[in-house]
Amino acid sequence: MSAGVPGTGDAPVALARRATAEPGSGGSGIVLAVETSCDETAVAVVEGGRRIRASVVASQVAMHAATGGIVPEVAARAHLRWIVPVFEEARAGAGIDDWSAIESVAVTYGPGLAGSLLVGINFAKTLAYVHGLPLVPVNHLEGHIYAAWLLDREEPERPAPPFPLIALVVSGGHTFLVEMQDHLDYRFLGQTVDDAAGEAFDKVGRLLGLPYPGGPAIMKAAAGAVDRDVQFPRAWMGESYDFSFSGLKTAARRAIEARGGTAALTSGSVAELAYGFQESVVDVLATKTGLAAERSGARAIILGGGVAANAVLRDRVAARAAALGIPLIVPRPALCTDNAAMIGAAGFFRTRAGTRASLDLDARPSLPLVG
Repeated sequence: MSAGVPGTGDAPVALARRATAEPGSGGSGIVLAVETSCDETAVAVVEGGRRIRASVVASQVAMHAATGGIVPEVAARAHLRWIVPVFEEARAGAGIDDWSAIESVAVTYGPGLAGSLLVGINFAKTLAYVHGLPLVPVNHLEGHIYAAWLLDREEPERPAPPFPLIALVVSGGHTFLVEMQDHLDYRFLGQTVDDAAGEAFDKVGRLLGLPYPGGPAIMKAAAGAVDRDVQFPRAWMGESYDFSFSGLKTAARRAIEARGGTAALTSGSVAELAYGFQESVVDVLATKTGLAAERSGARAIILGGGVAANAVLRDRVAARAAALGIPLIVPRPALCTDNAAMIGAAGFFRTRAGTRASLDLDARPSLPLVG
């Protein structure tokens, strides 16, 4: 099934099934991108779908640490506070003084938190309207895939990811596998049927008494495990490429209760349990991704999303890719988490494919990648 950007209610969106233009063919190729889907306020300027000219992110992680998770209203208000300063810093960093140098304004319109999305959408609408530029809607999940195309400002040129490829996106809100035959052309293979992997990391991290966000904290704790014989169940889901982490989360809670609860855990117990939990998540993700790549004849594997910053997951998927003789392409950690550069990369190919939104564009909190 090929992907499109689904309709937006009263907002007509011109769709194109596939981008055939290559970077540099017509127009400046410079996209100004806005991303506010969750708790990162981000603006970037990306050229040709690859080269980052500027990328600025204002993180809210410290703000939400006290509650152990994201409070939607607090996140939206923080976006309102930071969107203009972040934009000004990105524009200055990119050296953009003449708006005629910009080909389009790309913005995340889903999925995500409704209030957060609306801040970025309305800001992007204003820029597009005032400067007479096309407004290009981008799916946040698509952005995580296209982060693999990005090059830092001074980074040497390298080949773009080859098609066909398999992309695994793993974050706090999403876990899914897709096959890509060409730009903007997705065949959905599988997804989580309950909790996303990142959400499971956060919740188990809290049960272990570790700080928010749970992913980095669990990885750090697991590295110190002496006894690595702690075993947690794997939900293989038969022959499908779907994932399930709800049962694993329950198993972790029971293992913690068996040791007297969170307050009774020693540092050694925390390390052992963190190791066992992380191994279960990584094993399932890496194995299913490797099988999908092998069966589809993929020429590369892309790993994206915030959990892709986990070094153990990266190493395990890299080993699977190496066994198949294909490359694993993973953005640097800051480009795995939410940022606007990835929206600029996807936005370039959407721009060249003719995807456009009217100024009635609305937020789509539950927007699917394919549908």
